Amino acid sequence: MSMFNAIEVLASSLSAARTRVNVLASNIANAETTRTPEGGPYKRRDVVQVAQSIQSNFSSVLDRMSLMRPSIAAVVEDQSDPKLVYKPGHPDANDQGYVAYPNVNVVSSMTDLMSASRLYQANVQATQTARELESQAARIVARF
Repeated sequence: MSMFNAIEVLASSLSAARTRVNVLASNIANAETTRTPEGGPYKRRDVVQVAQSIQSNFSSVLDRMSLMRPSIAAVVEDQSDPKLVYKPGHPDANDQGYVAYPNVNVVSSMTDLMSASRLYQANVQATQTARELESQAARIVARF
C-alpha cells in the first residue's frame, strides 16, 4: 500500500464523516419542524455509506485482500409515519387535534453526531500522521 492510497482512503473517510455530521445536524435542527415547503413535517434523512475497493499493487498480488475506502452512496429520507402528538391549539393540528412531528429521536441523533464528529477528528489526526510519515520517509530516502 502506498502513502497515496492511505491518503486517498483517509480523504474519502473525512468526506463521508463530514456528510454524516451535516445530515445528523440537519435532523437535530429540524426535530420540531412540522411544516416544510414540500408539505407535512420534516423527514429524517439517513446516510447510506458503502466501501469501494481501491486497486493497489499489493492488493493485485493477493486477490483476496483489497484496500477499501468509504463513500456515500446516497442520503435517503425516512419513509416511516410521523409522530402524532395531541396539541389541539397548534396551527398545524389536524381535525382531531394531532400534530405530525418528524420521526427524529434527538438523543439517538446526538449520540450519532458525537460518534461522527469523533470519527472525523480521528481521520484528521490519521491524515496528519500519514503526512508526517511520508515526509520522514522522504528524508530517509534522500540520505541514501
